[in-house]
Amino acid sequence: MSERDALLLNYLMDDEEELNSDLTVDSQSVTYNTTISGDPLQAPSSRSVSLRLSDREHAVHEGCSSRASTDDDMVDPSTTGYATDQDESLDEGANHYSDFHTIDWLKDIAKDRLRHRSIIKKRKGTIPNKLSSACDAASGWLIVFLIAVSVGGVAGVIDIAAPWFSDLKLGICKDSFWLNREQCCWDNENNTRFDDSESCSQWATWPILFGIDSVNGPGVYLLEYVMYCTIGVLFALSAAVAVKIFAPYACGSGIPEIKTILSGFVIHGYLGKWTLLIKSTGLMLAVASGLSLGKEGPLVHVACCLGNILSYFFPKYRNNEAKKREVLSASAAAGVSVAFGAPVGGVLFSLEEASYYFPMKTLWRSFFSALVAAFVLRSINPFGNKHLVMFNINYYQRPWYFIELVPFMGLGALGGLFGALFIKCNILWCKLRKTSRLGNYPIAEVLVIALLTGLLAYPNPYTRKSASELIRELIAACSHESSEGICDYVNRTAETAHRGLSSSAIGPGIQTALWQLSLALVFKVIITIFTFGIKVPAGLFIPSLCIGAITGRMVGIGIEQLALANQNLLIFENLCRSDQSCVEPGLYAMIGAAAALGGVTKMTVSLVVIMFELTGGLQYIVPLMAAIMTSKWVADSIVSEGIYDAHITLNNYPFLDNKEEFTHTSIAADCMVPQHHDPPLAVLTQNSMTVASIEKFLKVTKVKGFPVVISKESQHLVGYVERRDLRVALDNARKRCTVMPESRVYFTPQYPADMHTSDQPSPLRLRKIVDLAPITITDQTPMETVYEMFRKLGLRYTLVTHNGRLLGIITKKDILRHVASLENG
Repeated sequence: MSERDALLLNYLMDDEEELNSDLTVDSQSVTYNTTISGDPLQAPSSRSVSLRLSDREHAVHEGCSSRASTDDDMVDPSTTGYATDQDESLDEGANHYSDFHTIDWLKDIAKDRLRHRSIIKKRKGTIPNKLSSACDAASGWLIVFLIAVSVGGVAGVIDIAAPWFSDLKLGICKDSFWLNREQCCWDNENNTRFDDSESCSQWATWPILFGIDSVNGPGVYLLEYVMYCTIGVLFALSAAVAVKIFAPYACGSGIPEIKTILSGFVIHGYLGKWTLLIKSTGLMLAVASGLSLGKEGPLVHVACCLGNILSYFFPKYRNNEAKKREVLSASAAAGVSVAFGAPVGGVLFSLEEASYYFPMKTLWRSFFSALVAAFVLRSINPFGNKHLVMFNINYYQRPWYFIELVPFMGLGALGGLFGALFIKCNILWCKLRKTSRLGNYPIAEVLVIALLTGLLAYPNPYTRKSASELIRELIAACSHESSEGICDYVNRTAETAHRGLSSSAIGPGIQTALWQLSLALVFKVIITIFTFGIKVPAGLFIPSLCIGAITGRMVGIGIEQLALANQNLLIFENLCRSDQSCVEPGLYAMIGAAAALGGVTKMTVSLVVIMFELTGGLQYIVPLMAAIMTSKWVADSIVSEGIYDAHITLNNYPFLDNKEEFTHTSIAADCMVPQHHDPPLAVLTQNSMTVASIEKFLKVTKVKGFPVVISKESQHLVGYVERRDLRVALDNARKRCTVMPESRVYFTPQYPADMHTSDQPSPLRLRKIVDLAPITITDQTPMETVYEMFRKLGLRYTLVTHNGRLLGIITKKDILRHVASLENG
């Protein structure tokens, strides 16, 4: 059993007081020391929250003989019959969250409010204090600026390196080995097109490097075939080995985990420096291997890694997990911005898909971060064409017609069907991987899939090239220079092509291309189902766009020929005018690409903006909206979750989706722990327990917190103390004063004076670690209200009472189990 599996097993054995859910983790995983964060929820305005945070977070450690400057000390013991003693408080280290735990939103946000009040108060003093206040106010903008610059730089390196590695499967540039195939030919022969690279004298294929002068022949083809598959498998193997040895968290897309983290869950190491390094390098190798995956989704993970690492240089974010979520939301926006060259789309993606809580302040900083990241990437110019993405289209200005909304929405329906099919099949395959011996051999799985991908992809020219190149070709308009493949039209001259009159009967090249595209479509759908989820960095955006673009191009060619053959029909008379082509198949490819991605991810607004920023075609927003909404409706009618939410459910992450509603009729008593068949709730009494009894209590229980009651007989609630705080307070007491096992422990402000006698050990007061104002509800509270409280306030737990008497506790884990039980029967 691995180290992380042991932690996970211990986590799953935790009792009702922990907010987490049961996690399913692969056996290759390990644990690192970098803490990651979730995202802030609605801040409490209760005065009691601020007061108790003031006691707990700003307590001063002193010896047992010294007196605490508390309100209790203002009371004369001689008149009350009670004596006072020093509270034992906590170290700062007690505020760190353990692995697989959920942060306390209310505590962290109230803590930041106290910090902010302190800075405001000091600002009226000396000049250094004023400068310190100004630096604190500017730190939020400074950190997102640094993140954006870093994300843009890393994305530029990945965008330059990935095509170069990918072209190594085909050959190398002889005089300038650092150039990929396209840049090599464009750099040396200004008129050489990328598609005609065989005529480029500077590009050396593997047969030429091995000394074979023949251009064609079975030997040349076989050598190219073998080198293509071998180098692709080696790249995939290198990425898989690096992930397994150095950073198991670097595999996959990362977006499901990012969403869970932004909701408040903590996974140590998921945004650490090793994960950043292996995710970046492994992403280049995985994309270059030819596997059916993309780099756009993992760039969000890379950006959040940079955001987490840079946040440690700013105490404001380093010491507050809730505030760190604001930084991570801005990082996610920057990641999508550089992935698609879409700054506004990145902000909307973070708002719609990634972030759990998105206040106006985070919106502004996310916008700034996405803007700077896009500017940095544009300055690097990784593709050498002044565009931010490889398949950027300066689209033709052909108008669309109302009748075309029918095939556009048809493409949307096909995209929704594909998305639902993909989600169901991929989740079934991932479940099989987790529950069978297949999960024990991740490297072997990567090798098999990489080998099959290479063997099946190379014979088809449309699958041999990278997905980004294929998308660019499919959604581009045919020019007079294009006369082969999908642009092989009969009787098409340079003059008609220049005028935009591309509609004519299809030639043998298009007929062949349609068969090849059909085979490519089937291959891409099947191989992507098995590829997404393997142990290499793997995104889903580009494969989905590619599948949709293939479908759209074929449908567009069909609609074009149908309109050309029936120009006199009423529905086609406006399409086939004399000054333009009947139908532009490239437009249908773009619509199909958006529909397929929308069906898989269930994105809507952000996807429309991303596609608009990719193409620059403002006039195509309505067709895009129609197709994407149709895709979502069709996919929602079959599966309720998008691919990322489905993987969150598969891994049992403790995530309450803010887009879902609680529709069942139940009350808190139905969900709370304990139920009738459960053992009684573990509680502490306020003044009847000793240090020895608490130590024994901690050993025999594994819960993460304890309600404090007056007595076990009355069960009247006093407060709540976390296990971590109690453990640290007892350890501090032993270090700073004489505490005996028989010492009585008091969780109240005062204790009887006659208990402090010479023949009895000094009592220990732990009032300052007790939350005297825990969130409580009654047993008759509707679960709909409880669900909203957890989702909008970010609660870790809530205590259930009846007439002031403690009945039980509800955590996020209990809510998820309750919802699952209701939905399953």
